[in-house]
Amino acid sequence: MEKRWNILETNQDKNQIKKIQEILKVDRVIATLLSERNLLEFEKIKKFFRPEYNQLHDPFLMKGMDKAINRIIKAIETNEKILIYGDYDVDGTTAVSIVYSFFKEHTKLIDYYIPDRYAEGYGISFKGIDFAFENNFSLIIALDCGIKANDKINYANEKKIDFIICDHHLPGEIIPNAIAVLDPKQSDCKYPFKELSGAGIGFKLIEAYSIKNKLDVNICYNFLDLVVTSIAADIVPITGENRVLAYFGLEKINNNPRPGIKALLNLNQLIKQINIINLVFVLSPRINAAGRIKQGSAAVELLVCEDENAATEFAKGINDTNTQRKDLDLGTTTEAFQMMENDPITEFKKSTVLFSQNWHKGVVGIVASRLIERYYKPTIVLTESDGKATGSARSVRDYDVYSAIEKCSDLLEQFGGHKFAAGLTLKKENVNAFITKFEDVVSKSIKDEQLIPQIQIDIEIEFHEIIPKMLRILKQFAPHGPENMTPLFNSKNVYDTGWARIVGSNHLKLELFQKSNPNIRFNAIAYDKGDYVKFFHDKTPMDIVFKIQENEFNGKISTQLIIEDMRLS
Repeated sequence: MEKRWNILETNQDKNQIKKIQEILKVDRVIATLLSERNLLEFEKIKKFFRPEYNQLHDPFLMKGMDKAINRIIKAIETNEKILIYGDYDVDGTTAVSIVYSFFKEHTKLIDYYIPDRYAEGYGISFKGIDFAFENNFSLIIALDCGIKANDKINYANEKKIDFIICDHHLPGEIIPNAIAVLDPKQSDCKYPFKELSGAGIGFKLIEAYSIKNKLDVNICYNFLDLVVTSIAADIVPITGENRVLAYFGLEKINNNPRPGIKALLNLNQLIKQINIINLVFVLSPRINAAGRIKQGSAAVELLVCEDENAATEFAKGINDTNTQRKDLDLGTTTEAFQMMENDPITEFKKSTVLFSQNWHKGVVGIVASRLIERYYKPTIVLTESDGKATGSARSVRDYDVYSAIEKCSDLLEQFGGHKFAAGLTLKKENVNAFITKFEDVVSKSIKDEQLIPQIQIDIEIEFHEIIPKMLRILKQFAPHGPENMTPLFNSKNVYDTGWARIVGSNHLKLELFQKSNPNIRFNAIAYDKGDYVKFFHDKTPMDIVFKIQENEFNGKISTQLIIEDMRLS
């Protein structure tokens, strides 16, 4: 699928870029990258490049934090039983692991609960509240869920069970009647940073407890390996406070990870410097697999484990579960592609909604993402669970799929999520009507350009600008993620020196140069782009979009270009 190249550099103020160059004594490439990230003043730039713990906000600025901490203190002092409750995905299980591990050092009357994806579904469940009631828990701390669970909280109140909700999703019109609700997205919450993950909210809770009780706050920082894992998995912006948490979280993972994370890294032979990409594509799918295929509580069991041998055994089990998940993912994706190809009006639709009674609920979100990669339309994949159709939605760039689903709420039993991803449940007899209405909503609200995948290129550069000083500073832009993506560069009229060849299944290995500076050459690799080899063999000039990466081979470090896209010059 052809992609539109959008060069962000063209929208930048040239005078502002020159000013940054003068302040920092850097080249135009670095200055442009900073300008694109709205880092224009020296102090902001300094904080960006030099994260420090003192950049974290006071947790008591968050609405409800005083009430939450006072209620926890009371529960511990009066020997009440506390239940730590969280969703079954990475954000939920890491959040539960943080809060449970911290508070079990302050009370023995504590346990955790992860709802069953299939029997209970997302978020707080009546079954979970019944479990708490039957086992004499009088306080539930809910993490990464609960902001719209008004009926569940009312049910808990009837049973004399108090709730503290720690969530980061958008609230509804009515806030649940809990003892305390921690969610920076509440309209009247003055907390300065609104984009914490669910585990990030859990971290602020234990930080506040430590401050209130004059404990060593450094103990809280030991949980940042879990916080950064949630930040990576939940695709929250890695800016502001998240950047600080991610920076020190990666430092923790690379120097002294907890046994569960260490075991997963070792099993998957990740022994070099761990980055956000490793967390997104290696660690997170395995933690997620527990909740997708079996029980999310297995992920918590791994992450709270303090014994390395036991952690290795737990990690092996989760690795095996992830292998099952990949097999299900492949089979379901193949079926979904066939359904699309057999539908004669697929190409005329602006949305995709597929339903099969036989698909595994744990992989429908992954399959939705695969469909977007091929067809690039707002996509929903549904399967049957407990006699109803249930599934996941994923969106294309800049299109609010949650809002589109909300406009179809008359056909739904429940739904939740955010702009780019959501979950929903409806009666099976409403599936066809939903498909029709969703297509109508999307057709009327999506712009044609939103249906064309875009590559956001930071800046066009010449090879001679890729110098050691620029590369040293470029490394300091990490950790990367939403709103601070790995910089993408564009270079025009590049040629191969004559060594272009296909490696692996269909990857293109190159040695590139530009005629303006033929002695400046860079090794490059273009994954799944072997079909382009003929152009390089024919000495056809090409334009490329690429990332710059350090490559280590036999102890020698070199600069390598990772090509994301290319086209004829």
